[in-house]
Amino acid sequence: MKLVFYSGGQSSKNKKLHGCLADLVDRKRGRSLTYIPFCADGAEPFYRRAIQRYRPYGFTRFHSLSVDTKFTRDDLKRALDSDVIYLAGGNTFYFLLHLRKAGLMTRLRDYARGGGVLAGLSAGGLIMTPNIALAGYPSWEADENEVGLEDLRALGLVDFEFFPHFDRGPRLRRALLRYSRKNKNPILTAHDGGGIIVNGRFTTLLGHVNMIADGEIHRIS
Repeated sequence: MKLVFYSGGQSSKNKKLHGCLADLVDRKRGRSLTYIPFCADGAEPFYRRAIQRYRPYGFTRFHSLSVDTKFTRDDLKRALDSDVIYLAGGNTFYFLLHLRKAGLMTRLRDYARGGGVLAGLSAGGLIMTPNIALAGYPSWEADENEVGLEDLRALGLVDFEFFPHFDRGPRLRRALLRYSRKNKNPILTAHDGGGIIVNGRFTTLLGHVNMIADGEIHRIS
């Protein structure tokens, strides 16, 4: 599989991640990208920024697919035919609920396992992991679960959980250490401007990345 986890997608520090994402696509020119926002409302400016961001990396064809509004079979086919599908940031609970309602969870798994490049920014990154429990933890950092989502299982494409925006101080570190003592999956954290690239058996870490497991924290990048 080819996966890219972004902590923060708007920073110029992400240029290395953008380049790594482009390198995962076999073709050198005419690359295509489908942008999936967490909700349709207010998504257009962020989609336009994504176009501007990835054009310098050989992407020439762009498509946006909103999962909380109706879309056609042609829209879905165009998305699944893209070289890259990019899951944007936002409210993780809302995003996961509507990916399920749209019937996209199995399709995204098949897309990633079939060689498509799947990228996730913040909430989008959490959705690629086994579950999105960290979206609601700790309470002072949490997304609001206004949709009342109880089943937090996600795509399960990796065996770790992901915590973006980690540069928030010792209180957050202590909370994640507590979480790690009660949960079996290791947590990979990233500061904004950093991230994780999975390319088959190989994993590349960019920026400040830590692993938290069994009540201990380790700087691994």
